[in-house]
Amino acid sequence: MPEKLTITVLGSGTSVGVPTIGCPCAVCRSDDPRDKRLRPSVVVGYRSGGAQRNVLIDTTPDLRRQALDSGLKSLDAILYTHDHADHIMGLDDVRPFNYRRRERLPIYAAQETLRSLRRVFPYAFAGESAHPGGVPRLTANEIDGSLLSSGSIDLFGLQFKPVKVRHGPKNIVGFRFGNAAYITDQTGFPDESLPLLTDLDALFLGALRHVPHPMHSTVEQALGWVARLRPRRAFFTHICHDLGHAETNAGLPPGVALAYDGLRVQVEE
Repeated sequence: MPEKLTITVLGSGTSVGVPTIGCPCAVCRSDDPRDKRLRPSVVVGYRSGGAQRNVLIDTTPDLRRQALDSGLKSLDAILYTHDHADHIMGLDDVRPFNYRRRERLPIYAAQETLRSLRRVFPYAFAGESAHPGGVPRLTANEIDGSLLSSGSIDLFGLQFKPVKVRHGPKNIVGFRFGNAAYITDQTGFPDESLPLLTDLDALFLGALRHVPHPMHSTVEQALGWVARLRPRRAFFTHICHDLGHAETNAGLPPGVALAYDGLRVQVEE
């Protein structure tokens, strides 16, 4: 197992991003760069076998800009939490990574998400002769019931454990890797997921705003999960324009902070 992981926040915003189109609110007009939030995604970087490995979680509509802003030059695999537009619609932008790899890029997703990806991006899964031009080249791997119940995905020596998550009425997936976990869009967890989210150095959780929402946790609800799971550090993501970074952070307890685009979190094994 790698001795050190670096989690880079590519985007910490909600589905419409911050600033939100046409919005004159104080956060959308803020000069604080931490209030500029692209759609939610992280990349997990680590050394394995003498090589740098980068595993992306979700391909947002902002992927091209996120890769350029973060200096991301290579990808080894993609994991998906679910099939909502803010988590999948940047898939076509993995083409430059394919050009460098000269081989198909493995992706891992639940059946419903794979179905949506195949419907929206059918050319990414077709044979070479069907689309000989510049298109993504992907190998689809299903996160099925056995993986969700007791399995893990071995990516170059690091185990990524899928975690069942509730997103309103929808079932989605989070991931634990080493002593860290990335969860977004959650409203709750089935009981069997909670042991997978204990003994963490770093936990990422969705925290949309203070006002209740049927599909997302509020800051207060996310703090309740932090109190129950007791990670050493917690970072809130999928944040809307209701929350100013500095003001919100000032009211959070020690060890808890809002994530922001470009944040890098190191996790020691």
